[in-house]
Amino acid sequence: MVQESKKTIIAFFLICLGLTLFPFLIGGYWLRVATGIMMFATITLALNFIAGFAGYAAFGNVVFMGIGAYTTAILMVKAGIPWWIGIVAGGLLSSLYAVLLGLPILRLRGHYFAIATLGVNEATKQFTLIYRDLTEGGMGITLPLTSLSISAFNNLVYFIMFAILLACFLTSYVVSKNRVGYALRAIRANEDAAQMSGIRTTYYKVLAWALSAFFTGLVGGLYAYWFTFIEPANVFDIMIAVKAFVMMLLGGGGTVLGPVLGAAVLELISELVWGEFLRVHMLIFGAIIVLVILFLPSGMMELFRKRYSLSALLSNLKERSI
Repeated sequence: MVQESKKTIIAFFLICLGLTLFPFLIGGYWLRVATGIMMFATITLALNFIAGFAGYAAFGNVVFMGIGAYTTAILMVKAGIPWWIGIVAGGLLSSLYAVLLGLPILRLRGHYFAIATLGVNEATKQFTLIYRDLTEGGMGITLPLTSLSISAFNNLVYFIMFAILLACFLTSYVVSKNRVGYALRAIRANEDAAQMSGIRTTYYKVLAWALSAFFTGLVGGLYAYWFTFIEPANVFDIMIAVKAFVMMLLGGGGTVLGPVLGAAVLELISELVWGEFLRVHMLIFGAIIVLVILFLPSGMMELFRKRYSLSALLSNLKERSI
């Protein structure tokens, strides 16, 4: 067991080292692709707190990306605040928004909660369209351009996105191994039984949604700084939430590594499909969703786990026969 833990730690550090050296080994296009993969990996990992661990389908989770993006943009443009303060403020405001909304909304369950989160996303989107003095409405907000060169700026965004992903991954790992993770899994399995056993279900659900909102808000703020222009249509886009759900299901909801794996695989497939099949890429994306639901309902991590268990079983049988 100790040997396996050492191997896991070594593999983790080697992967981190590889990702650190990645920008210095590739060109601009693939650096942008890698940054996009890490962006979706973080969004999916963040969604996993509430949807994977707790089992609450937050289809409107993209609202926190929009809040993070607009917080960063408004602070930079209207108040002259540095970009990094704006990104952190976006994450914190998103988390506060989740707490205030979670207290009433997380009392709903199943499809009622899913529909409520969709309504929250749409209502927040409409707010940005109506209050033009603050958000510029449908015109969008153009952020100040950086003084860095294009190459240096892309590297900066890559490393910040990597840092956010790493922080989200480590937080997810810690949560999965302590009482918060156990409580959330109990809620997912049977919320009434968990409540009767003394688990403060509302507290843990709100905590999970606040963590999800915080990291999604950070990504939204960095997205705004990266693209230097945002509008309600692209930062409150429900397709981002749908894509994150598919990535989570593909990798394995409720696991730590699954959402990252699912995001990497699906984003690479999307990139290839977009380039080769421009007119039918949404058709192919829909087919992937159907195939995942039919053949990988528990995700790739469960498939790997079963394969590993089968190998271990055969090995034990072979040793016994000898």
